[in-house]
Amino acid sequence: MADRRPRFLLPSWRPGAAGRGAHHEAPEVSMEARPEDVAAPVEESMVDAGLYVGGQRMASPQTIAETAQALRATDSAMAWIGLFRPTDAQFLPVAEEFGLHELAVEDAIVAHQRPKLERYGDTLFVVLRAATYLDDAEEVEFGEIHVFVGPNFVLTVRHSRTPDLAVVRQRMEASPDLLALGPEAVLYAILDSVVDGFAPVVAGLDKDIDEIEAQVFRGDPTVSRRIYELSGEVLEFQRSVRPLHGMLEALGGGFDKYATKEELQRLLRDVADHATTVTERVAGFRQNLSDILTVNATLVNQAQNEEVKRLTQASYQQNEEVKRISAWAAIIFAPTLIGTVYGMNFDMPEIHWALGYPFALALMVLVAFVLWLLFRARGWL
Repeated sequence: MADRRPRFLLPSWRPGAAGRGAHHEAPEVSMEARPEDVAAPVEESMVDAGLYVGGQRMASPQTIAETAQALRATDSAMAWIGLFRPTDAQFLPVAEEFGLHELAVEDAIVAHQRPKLERYGDTLFVVLRAATYLDDAEEVEFGEIHVFVGPNFVLTVRHSRTPDLAVVRQRMEASPDLLALGPEAVLYAILDSVVDGFAPVVAGLDKDIDEIEAQVFRGDPTVSRRIYELSGEVLEFQRSVRPLHGMLEALGGGFDKYATKEELQRLLRDVADHATTVTERVAGFRQNLSDILTVNATLVNQAQNEEVKRLTQASYQQNEEVKRISAWAAIIFAPTLIGTVYGMNFDMPEIHWALGYPFALALMVLVAFVLWLLFRARGWL
C-alpha cells in the first residue's frame, strides 16, 4: 500500500508556484501545530480494528490492508477502525482504501472543525465535539471526533484524549443485536456517548454558576474574572451542542430514504431529545451568567458609591474638626497676644495705672468672648 499512487492530493501536498513538487501547506494546515509527516505506517495511529458479522467480532486485523482484504472477502461484514491523530502520510492509505472524499479527508486531517454532518456519495462524514468536565481544575476540556460511515465500514479519527471510544466499542460488542444493525448503529453509539458525556459537564457548570453567585454576593473581587472565563467555556460548549439538533434532524430526514431500521430510528430520536435538553440548559446558563454579570456590576457600583459616600462623610467630619480646632486656636491666640505684649521688658504707661492690670485681663476676656460669639454664629463651634 505504501507504493499506491494517491488519487487526490491532501492539503499539505498541494503544489504551489515555487515549482513542481514543492511542499506548500494549505493555510489551515500551517496554523495547526502538528508533527512533520514521515514515512510511518498508519498502524502506528491505529487504536483498534475489528471485523464484525451479525454483531459478533470475527477478526481483529493488525493492518489496514488486512482489514480491507477481510472486508472484501466476507459477506455481510462490517469493519470498525479507530485512528488517533493520524498524520497526512498515515491517513492517505486509509482514504485510498475506503474511497473517502478529498474534502472530508482534508477536514479530518486539519481538525478544529465545527460539528457537522455531510454526505459524500454513499459515505457519511460526521464531525462531533465532545466535552469533559475536569473537577480538579473546574473547567471544561473539549475533544473532537471525525466519523466516516460507509455501507460496510466505520472509521473514527480522534484528535483528543477524550472521549474514550474503547468504552463505546465494548458497549456495542456486549450488545450484538444492536451492533448487527450495521454502521448506523455504531454512529448512534458514538452520538449517544458524546451526548451522554454532556450531562456531567452540565452538572459541573451548574455547580460553578452557583459558586459564582455566592462569590458575587460575598463581594469577592476576583469573581468578575471567573465569570468571564466561565462564559467562554459555556459559549464553547454551546458551539459543540447546538449543531447536534440540526445534524440529528438531518439523520432523521434520511431514515425513510436509506431504509433505517425502526429500532435505530427510536434510539436516534432519544439521542435527539437528550441533545435538545442539553441545548436548552446551556442557553439557560448563558442567560444566568449574563444576569450574574449585571448583578455583579450593580453591586460593584453600589460598593463604590458607598465607599465614595464614606470618604465624603469622613472628609466632612475632618473639615468640621479642623474648623473647631482653628476657632479655639484663634480664641486662645488673642489673649495670649495681649499677655505677651505686657510681658515684654520695657516701661508701659498702663503698669503705673492702678486699673491697668484688671483692664488687661478684662480685655483678654472680652476679645476671647467676642471671637467665641463670632465663631459660634458661623457654626464653627
